[in-house]
Amino acid sequence: MRNLIFAVFVMTLISCVKPEKESPILKIAIAGLAIESSTFSPALTHEEAFHAKTGEAIFDYYPFLAQNTAMRQRANWVPILKGHALPGGRVSREAYENLVTKTLDSLNKYKPYDGLFFDIHGAMSVVDLDDPEGDFIERIRRVIGTETLISTSMDLHGNVSQKLARHTDLITCYRMAPHEDALESKERALENLLIRLENGKGKPAFKAWIPIPILLPGEKTSTRIEPGKSLYKKVGPAAAQEGIIDAAIWIGYAWADEPRNHAVVMVTGDDQLVVKKTAELLASSFWKKRNEFEFVAPTTTFEKSLSYALASKKNPYIISDMGDNPTAGGAGDVTWTLREILAHPELKSSSGPELIYASIPGPKLIEQANLVGIGGKVAAYVGGQIDNRYAPPIKLEGTVKALIHGDLHAETEAVIKVGSVKVIVTKKRKPYHYEKDFTRLGLDPRNSSILVVKIGYLVPELYDMRGDWIMALTPGGVDQDLERLNYKRIKRPMFPFDKEMEDPDLNVRWISSVGSQ
Repeated sequence: MRNLIFAVFVMTLISCVKPEKESPILKIAIAGLAIESSTFSPALTHEEAFHAKTGEAIFDYYPFLAQNTAMRQRANWVPILKGHALPGGRVSREAYENLVTKTLDSLNKYKPYDGLFFDIHGAMSVVDLDDPEGDFIERIRRVIGTETLISTSMDLHGNVSQKLARHTDLITCYRMAPHEDALESKERALENLLIRLENGKGKPAFKAWIPIPILLPGEKTSTRIEPGKSLYKKVGPAAAQEGIIDAAIWIGYAWADEPRNHAVVMVTGDDQLVVKKTAELLASSFWKKRNEFEFVAPTTTFEKSLSYALASKKNPYIISDMGDNPTAGGAGDVTWTLREILAHPELKSSSGPELIYASIPGPKLIEQANLVGIGGKVAAYVGGQIDNRYAPPIKLEGTVKALIHGDLHAETEAVIKVGSVKVIVTKKRKPYHYEKDFTRLGLDPRNSSILVVKIGYLVPELYDMRGDWIMALTPGGVDQDLERLNYKRIKRPMFPFDKEMEDPDLNVRWISSVGSQ
């Protein structure tokens, strides 16, 4: 009996003790549009180019948010809209407004949110609109309010205007070019957001923003070589300091003529003195090294590049056809380089050195290839439909060696042999970065004599494949000779255009957060 009374007493006592209240799970939205757009290209980018995803499909972009991952369990994620287009020309105003409106409508439907992950590139140009990313985030704020914490992830070739800096709370960018740390950077942006929400600290106390009047192409600022290598090695340790949330250096985007196009340093954190000191140190380090930036590989005219390649015994000898690089914003259909290749005497015979050219759009030729099939003969014009400022469309006459369908960007790809040249022709433009891009077409790039690719610096897989490499200074919408381009709206003075300019003011500009007093 005594034991029974004791048991009843214990149960009564337990029932009176209130369980510890569980923390409500965080609610975080995901949204963003990414593209690098050249204002010096006549191309126009439309809505379908973004291949915008909504709902669960958005998680395909982020392996660290896959089902059952630790990060996925830390919040209730609301995937709104994510669009990522190949670099190209300016985005049509209609495409921009449609995508932004879809994003805002969906955000409004599912609000409120504790946080928002704003995943952008930062170099989008839109017809008749300056600073699209700044405009986009400002309009997002009108929907979700000022209390929601926004963390932004960017490409280091993006642009950070004061408007973008003000409306985002946390911000970071890649620390490597080529961007081998892209996913790592996006994960860092989300980790920063989660930590600030979980520890209740919310918005950083201080955001330092320093504009640096430097405008250089990525091919001169790669982190593979000095001084970019050492400059960016400072960023990780800087961001790891006590009192700092993140630190970042943006090179900026060189092929758009807008006031926001220049380098920037941003540091966020809660210790004002450390934030200030760190931001100014990174900015001054960048400025002091400005005259040391050089191309990541040898550069010369295309004529000399081809002569070097033909004389080389190292396979493949890769030539970067830089001026029309679709991975930087070129139209991708400039025929100037292909014209020079097809006119070269050593390449006219089928027994000449094998040269693979990647690539040129030619929808009319693709139609013919579909009709005649592999082994058939085709003759149709390719290229020059968008950017014919340097050379007209080329009539390509040759044999179909391969024909495949289903690529996300190209849709249909064909290999046309003309002499000893194998030209990859696509229905729609496509960059060629990976060995499988070639091998799926029956090509063997590693054992070809010459590989000409519309690209600037080589992405890791091509870089590892190279026997030798040179970057050709070819014409196009992303001309590497920036001083040949007709800039009218960038802020001057600007290095390297004004080489004798005085040292700029590299003191911190403090950016207040929206909703702060």
